Amino acid sequence: MGLQARLRLARLYLCTDARTERGDLAEFCEAVFAGGVDILQIRQKDMDAEEELEALQVARRAAERHRALVCVNDSAQLAERFSADVLHLGQTDGSSRRARRRLHRWAMIGRSTHAPDQTDRAIADDDADYFCVGPVYATSTKPDYEPVGLDLVRYAARVAPPHDLAAKPWFAIGGIDEGVLDDVLTAGARRVCVVRALTLADDPEAAARSLSSRLRDAWRADPAMEQFTLGAAGFTGPAR
Repeated sequence: MGLQARLRLARLYLCTDARTERGDLAEFCEAVFAGGVDILQIRQKDMDAEEELEALQVARRAAERHRALVCVNDSAQLAERFSADVLHLGQTDGSSRRARRRLHRWAMIGRSTHAPDQTDRAIADDDADYFCVGPVYATSTKPDYEPVGLDLVRYAARVAPPHDLAAKPWFAIGGIDEGVLDDVLTAGARRVCVVRALTLADDPEAAARSLSSRLRDAWRADPAMEQFTLGAAGFTGPAR
């Protein structure tokens, strides 16, 4: 299955630091991938580029055993060195077109969005393959951002229906855990990105499995998503 299809079929996306204090990155990555995480992004402020590259390599070794994806945060230069399959850009990280020049042919780019106009731009951007909307709820990982609530989730579901093969895939992000997942799903999301729900879990594998199972059940309960799954499995995406 190609990278585009794997992105479209992804449901559970995790952002994590490099676990430097605990020293258990390899074990943690293995656990969350075994539990059902589809995409893992390493995101740790002020981390030395060499240390971040090493952490990404650790994550990739675990991801390869589970056919999961590893994402580089913000830096196209680091993504080039890592030969990344996925690069995620914030609103201030420059153009996705410029970033794409550094990436391999099939690499994918995501964009964070925090308002409808930013969501619209991400959808219209031919060099952005997916986007995130949030933070839905207040989160300590993005203390400078006001939570957008569920309205932006509802907006994204209208302009990029998750069941539409022609629509760009997107993830709801920000303060999402087991306790609010049903509300996020009811608002129209079918893919979520989490942080503390797994990074602070006593049993990361069990926590990932529970979230993944609930997302899988939501897809199965939605007839439109069932049809989407069949179509996306054969999706190869445009040649770049």
